[in-house]
Amino acid sequence: MTVEVSKRGAARLFSGHPWIYRSDVIRGPKEAGLVAITHRGRFLAYGLYNPDSELTLRAYSRKAGEAKARLLENLEAAIQRREPLEAHRDGGVRLVHAEGDRLPGLIVDLYGDYVVMQVNALALEALIPDLVQALIRRLSPKGILLRNDARGRVLEGLPTYVRVAAGSVPEKIWLREGAAQYASLPYEGQKTGAFLDQRDNRLYAAALAARKKPQRALDVFSYHGLFALHISRHAGEVIAVDSSRLALDQAEENARRSGISNIRFVEANAFDLLRSLEKAREGFDLIVLDPPSFARKKHDLPKAFRAYKEINLRAMKLLRPGGLLFSASCSHHLSEAHFEAMLREAAADVGRSFQLLTKRSQSWDHPIVLNVPETHYLKFAALEALT
Repeated sequence: MTVEVSKRGAARLFSGHPWIYRSDVIRGPKEAGLVAITHRGRFLAYGLYNPDSELTLRAYSRKAGEAKARLLENLEAAIQRREPLEAHRDGGVRLVHAEGDRLPGLIVDLYGDYVVMQVNALALEALIPDLVQALIRRLSPKGILLRNDARGRVLEGLPTYVRVAAGSVPEKIWLREGAAQYASLPYEGQKTGAFLDQRDNRLYAAALAARKKPQRALDVFSYHGLFALHISRHAGEVIAVDSSRLALDQAEENARRSGISNIRFVEANAFDLLRSLEKAREGFDLIVLDPPSFARKKHDLPKAFRAYKEINLRAMKLLRPGGLLFSASCSHHLSEAHFEAMLREAAADVGRSFQLLTKRSQSWDHPIVLNVPETHYLKFAALEALT
């Protein structure tokens, strides 16, 4: 199948961005699938095609040949970039990061001996058996789970479901991250079962906590408590806060499994709790803010900016002199410049000075493509409250 695109669409591909919208599609077939993208009859790239989506084309290879073979080549290349895999199995590793690995609409995570795959493109749905077989040949996993329940599938006109595609997959897969143990919940946990994208930042926070040795630490939006697990080994007391009782139950199990007993788990709304702690004049030596995305769409950005500023401002007021603040945003609509501006405004409103120790991003196995800013979604900053 072939899809002809406009001069503007061709220019977008040549700039390195893989997306072409409906307004730049001149003609194409009625059915979705893998297609050759052309301009004035000249081959430009292979791409995923969905004629019913505003985002109509997502290119994945500019190399001539056979469309499916090029896709599977990209899958193999993505896995090779993570080798040696044995070094990462115990802690989990993202094998395919969609556009970051030139495989738009595809996420593949390896948790120990199990693979969790998420397909978010209509053009890939018919290729699921090929992808599963390729993963079996390459990885020999004990099981492969299709975690196809993301909201992006609805936008593509796809049904949502979760089912085992090969072998068997347990309800919990226990992983090791540094000195901590935690469970990935492949059937119902966030993302494909765990937040692998914060792994390197959690280990960095643990290293900094080991140097600072905070007496009191606060982990807000803690989910399964992974930041709290790492920090607790170097702290007197940690309070882990989340609005989900189910998430906190798993966090408590993770702590028991890791042999940790100095974390207090609190079910509460983060905004309300931060205000109440400020009112009570509480103080902390280390605070982690790892909220969910407040800006899922571009028009959410002004409201999201205010929400991020609110929690960071409250946290800055709670920090003792010399205290550490680890602050994150997982919304790609909130750019790094917006994120830093938000932190500056919060610090100015509090009337305190903070040293920016480092700016970080998502873990190494969630690659960022410079030409595709959407692949850079996670922002992470470490700040120290100056005396």
